[in-house]
Amino acid sequence: MLQRRIRLFPVASTTFLLLVVVVTLFPFLHMLAVSLSDDVHVMKNEVTLWPQGLNFNMYEIVLGDPKMWNAIKNTIIYTAVGTSIALIVTSMGAYALSRTNMAFRKSLMMMIVFTMFFGGGMIPTFLVVRSLGFVDTIWGMVLPGAVSTWNLILMRTFFSGIPKELEESGRIDGLNDIGIFLRIIVPLSKASFATIALFYAVGLWNNFIFPLLYLRTPDLFPLQVLLRNLVLAGSVASGDVTTIGGDNQIVEESLKYATIMVSSLPILMVYPFIQKYFVKGAMIGAVKG
Repeated sequence: MLQRRIRLFPVASTTFLLLVVVVTLFPFLHMLAVSLSDDVHVMKNEVTLWPQGLNFNMYEIVLGDPKMWNAIKNTIIYTAVGTSIALIVTSMGAYALSRTNMAFRKSLMMMIVFTMFFGGGMIPTFLVVRSLGFVDTIWGMVLPGAVSTWNLILMRTFFSGIPKELEESGRIDGLNDIGIFLRIIVPLSKASFATIALFYAVGLWNNFIFPLLYLRTPDLFPLQVLLRNLVLAGSVASGDVTTIGGDNQIVEESLKYATIMVSSLPILMVYPFIQKYFVKGAMIGAVKG
């Protein structure tokens, strides 16, 4: 009986994961099909997972809008700068907390963990950001979320698993703490850095709360704000939108889906480049043999 259950487990788990994949991919495939279909087929509700009458007009409108390219540029800048700053601050803090000889280590760790459950709130955070002069600047986008407590704990756990003998050998060679961190810890932690960088990058790419709170100039808006305004308003600042097709509502729906695809694909394309590190980095904190 036990052997039969063991044999059934791979089948059940594989079936379940395939269902999860189908449920996850269905909205993307449907949006892609609608954005590439002719207006007539969309109006007749004939589009499911395959485009009906190939049509690239929606993507021409989206990619032909200067606001879209400006938003893409802003998003790339916020993501790149924010991820770099977050990795530097998080890794340095995690390395310090992973050293058992650090003064007040347990007390500091308790205060850091405390922030996972309790925070000052949106209004106090906004007042702090405004008092620092970060409103309507790039720093208001990247500095308030520079450190994630969860990512800090994950990286600290990873650093704690690195053998102490490597650190001792570095000290024998004359390295100080900064030298050990840069020359020993960082090269051995590529998987950890890749995983945490992905977490930060996805969060920054999809972030629209910070832009709504801290940005005032439309030229500084990222993709997600533009997408939010499009979804809420149902249109973009383009005179061609109302002249395509015979039904503005359907055109707007196709336009929304095309905008969502344009805003989602760039960050999805990052995964294949760090896949070899992600599987290993996702095991941060696991028992090591």
